[in-house]
Amino acid sequence: MATSIVRYLGELRSSSMHLQSGTEILNDAPTDNQGKGEAFSPTDMVANSLATCMITIMAIKARDMDIELKGTTAEVTKVMAADPRRISEIHIHFEMDHAADHKTKTILERVAMQCPVHFSLHPDIKKAITFNWK
Repeated sequence: MATSIVRYLGELRSSSMHLQSGTEILNDAPTDNQGKGEAFSPTDMVANSLATCMITIMAIKARDMDIELKGTTAEVTKVMAADPRRISEIHIHFEMDHAADHKTKTILERVAMQCPVHFSLHPDIKKAITFNWK
């Protein structure tokens, strides 16, 4: 079964419809590549997917440990390279909105690095991941 349908809308914009939920995501070409930059670019979505995957994997483990991660945020920075144009680095800074002991921090940080998106990205993409715990 298909996951989504992508439609090109013109003017370097596309719409992705998630078939199970009906949720729609718009994508634009970035301003540095002839686009308007009015929505996530495809490469923005790749970097963002890493952060959301890591948060999801941590939340699953935290739930198993009776810990609530609600309020956690991740600031995502994508760095592009040229020749060929590609993502060269993804920086993610997590702000963990609660206190945790050393053991819990270690468990959740290690499990975050096990997310499927992390393993799916090319090894040449530098991943700089930091966690700030209260």
